[in-house]
Amino acid sequence: MILAIDPGNTQSGFVVLGTGAVIDSGVLPNHDMRARIKQFFEHEATHSGQQRPLVAIEQIRNMGMIVGQEVFDTVFWTGRFYEFISHYWNTAAMLVTRNAIKMHLCGSPRAKDANIRQSLINRWGAPGTKKAPGGTYGVKSHAWAALAVATYALDHP
Repeated sequence: MILAIDPGNTQSGFVVLGTGAVIDSGVLPNHDMRARIKQFFEHEATHSGQQRPLVAIEQIRNMGMIVGQEVFDTVFWTGRFYEFISHYWNTAAMLVTRNAIKMHLCGSPRAKDANIRQSLINRWGAPGTKKAPGGTYGVKSHAWAALAVATYALDHP
C-alpha cells in the first residue's frame, strides 16, 4: 500500500492506495495528519508485514515566482511530515514534484488540475454515486492531488 500526502499550509489531503484501488482518502488538519501517518504504519506493520511501506509527499519547487506566507507554511509542514516518517519509522518518504506528476499523467508541464483529475479518473475509475461507488468514490478536494502523488509513486517505486 501507498500513503500519499498533498501538504497544505493548514490542512493536507491524503490517499491510501491499495492494489488497484483507493482504500481511503480525505483532508485533515495538519496536526491530525501525523496521527493518520502513524495509523497507516501501524496497520501496515500488523497486516502486511511490510518492513518499509511507501509514503510519498508532494514537494514544492521554486518556479521563479514570488510566493506568500502560505507557501512557506506548506513547505514547513512538508518537512515536518518527512521528518516524522523518517525519524519514527526509519524510512524516507518519496518526494514528488508537481511538474513530475504533470509529465507522468498528462505528458505536459502545462497540464491543469482538470487534466490531471481526468487522467486519474481514466486510470482508477469515475467517482460514481453512493449507491454505485466508482474507483475514486470519496476522493475530494486536496485528496485528488494526493491520488496523483500516489499514482506517480506506484509507477516509480
